[in-house]
Parts: sequence; C-alpha cells; structure tokens
Amino acid sequence: MKKDLHPKYYPDAKVRCSCGTTFEVGAAKPEIRVEICSQCHPFYTGEQKLIDTAGRVERFHARRTKAKVAPKPVKKPRVKKNVK
Repeated sequence: MKKDLHPKYYPDAKVRCSCGTTFEVGAAKPEIRVEICSQCHPFYTGEQKLIDTAGRVERFHARRTKAKVAPKPVKKPRVKKNVK
C-alpha cells in the first residue's frame, strides 16, 4: 500500500456551532465550524426559525408582493388577414 495516502485523523476534533454549542467527533480536521447543530436545528427543537442566507427571504417576499400588485397583460385576439 502507498504511504501517506490518507489525511491525518483527529479522534477528538472540536465542532463549534454558531449557537455556541461545542462537541467532539472524529474527523480529518482538528476544528470544524457549522451553522446548525442538533441543539438549534428546527427538527430537533420543535421551533421554526428562518435562516436567511444573503437576503433570500426578503427577495422572495418582494417577488410575491410584486406578483400580486402587477396586473396580468391581456392578450389581444388575433385577426386573420385575407391573403389572395
């Protein structure tokens, strides 16, 4: 087998969540930062909170209000031309 093929394994790598929770797992990196963990994920907590990434929620609401306000264009009936 080839030497030095696999990355170094850290059996006690620290995982840090944006909510402040830290725990240890085995990984190829000594420290891992995550945005959501089991302590703050809505599935596990039962609470729903919106995670806004780069204003996606605001853009969605703006599109919905724009669609409600804008009138739909009325199609004109086609008139057949008499070509002889």
